[in-house]
Amino acid sequence: MLNSSTFRAIASGRRRGLAALAIRILLHLFAIPYRLIVNVRNYAFDHGWRKIYRVSVPVISVGNLTLGGTGKTPTVAWISKWLITQKINPVIVSRGYKGDCKDKNDEAVELAEKLPDVRHVQNPDRLKAAQTAVADHAATAIVLDDGFQHRRLGRDFDLVLIDSTEPFGFEYLFPRGTLREPLSNLRRADAVALTRVDCITVECRAILKKRIQSIAPNAVWIEIAHRAAFLTERGGETVSLTSLHNARVVAFCGIGNPENFAQTLAREDWDVQECKEYPDHHHYTQRDSDWLLRRAEQCGATAVLCTHKDLVKIRPLWQGGIPLYAVMLETEMLAGEAELKTLLDVLITDKRLPESRTI
Repeated sequence: MLNSSTFRAIASGRRRGLAALAIRILLHLFAIPYRLIVNVRNYAFDHGWRKIYRVSVPVISVGNLTLGGTGKTPTVAWISKWLITQKINPVIVSRGYKGDCKDKNDEAVELAEKLPDVRHVQNPDRLKAAQTAVADHAATAIVLDDGFQHRRLGRDFDLVLIDSTEPFGFEYLFPRGTLREPLSNLRRADAVALTRVDCITVECRAILKKRIQSIAPNAVWIEIAHRAAFLTERGGETVSLTSLHNARVVAFCGIGNPENFAQTLAREDWDVQECKEYPDHHHYTQRDSDWLLRRAEQCGATAVLCTHKDLVKIRPLWQGGIPLYAVMLETEMLAGEAELKTLLDVLITDKRLPESRTI
């Protein structure tokens, strides 16, 4: 089975040779039925063959077109915090990894720590989750996490995130590439946010903007940077980035696009000895924790770094004397923030809701 880095190396064409070519051909064949299923499903929703249900409060969806991380979790947190400042009671709704609605997944735990006062309802049936959010938690707005492809629950605002470092899924649908649906479906978006723009040049931003706006010309354009802001110890205490100035560290992550974490580390002044990659949503074991600790000791590291998503899972297992920190990111909107706030403000203050909204 291909790990994330190997898959991306093959899908992007960076890995050469007959073996890589054969794998790409095989993946392309598998992508044909996937494309058919996606297109038929969207056609059914677009033409009313499948019903879209609505709830009695505004639904704001944060989603993407590709597999892997695009910055959805910090963006969901940003929107939820803004809604709270507007005296709105947001409830986050998500599917939950592998459809498990009994136990919180890693993103849910991460959001719970960032937003302790915001409810998060997980259910594979996101329509039922939204109904629960309204009926049981008095939600006055729903923030739908990873909702662009979930069309059964009607939404009032679709924000689609595109990672500037890997914007178009290598131009192919999964599994040949990382596109979850064709790029042309971006036209459904009300707003498009290009994330991690601090990782690319201004010229590259302009090229991406031109292409995206040719597909979704009416969508509000947003540019977002995700920067390291501070460190969080496994006990919850916050530490400044400068506390590890020039420190020798070992890092690890289990996220959709591990290269993004590596780039975040590279922008700081740490001496990174190794950045161990695990599969997305990796379930850490004591063996993993012990291996990382031994590796840090072998490298003479004074700290071990990971993402917040990884910290919430591995910290109960961490038993070593070397401190473990999560690199915490802040979301900064470099373009489109005022336009986004204006649209959301109109949405949440519009009291003229048609009868068809309520189920």
